[in-house]
Amino acid sequence: MAGMLRVPRSRGALSGALLVLLGLWGGLVAFVGPYFHFAYTPGTAWTYTSGRLWLEILPGAVTALGGLILLGSRVRPVAMFGAWLAALGGAWFAVGRVLSPVWNAQGTVLLGTPIGSTVTRALVELSYFTGLGVIIVFLAALSLGRLTVVGVRDARLSERAAEEDAAVTEPVTEPAATEPATAASDPVVYERPAGERSVDEGSEGERTEVVRPTAASTSSD
Repeated sequence: MAGMLRVPRSRGALSGALLVLLGLWGGLVAFVGPYFHFAYTPGTAWTYTSGRLWLEILPGAVTALGGLILLGSRVRPVAMFGAWLAALGGAWFAVGRVLSPVWNAQGTVLLGTPIGSTVTRALVELSYFTGLGVIIVFLAALSLGRLTVVGVRDARLSERAAEEDAAVTEPVTEPAATEPATAASDPVVYERPAGERSVDEGSEGERTEVVRPTAASTSSD
């Protein structure tokens, strides 16, 4: 069951990378947009305001962080947390500007107004907030949908993980100690009475007679 929590890292690779890029875009476009006359007032590059902090930098950082988690995690709940984090950042891009008067009496004046022609102002609004937030929420929801489905590849990955865990936790049995080989017993030598003859046969069938002196012959000598 625990193996089902694992997912291939490629499952959220594309969505995670896109979310990271969109988060960076949302957090930095206000600072570099004035170079191309594509910005809100004040139309100066690298100018910090509290409106840019709350409505662009923070949601951009949250979205990029969620994309990084989704991109690098192989655990299903952690990857889903990254997708939810990115979805919250995208939702804030979409509705944060509308809700800004709740904590700021000046509302949109704090952020500024789009500069340029009518078409340019519409593109700035979509690229900075509404359209950007919708795309981020869509990608995060797509990732969540893919992560909630357990596919065939996920099942194989979980089986492989279960086999590896079983191999690690299985106790190692030591081989039984081998008993030392029994030393060969010494050959038994049978003594014949003195005076008897013993006959030994060689490997070629020859007979050799061994005559041992008897006690009588020894005493006579």
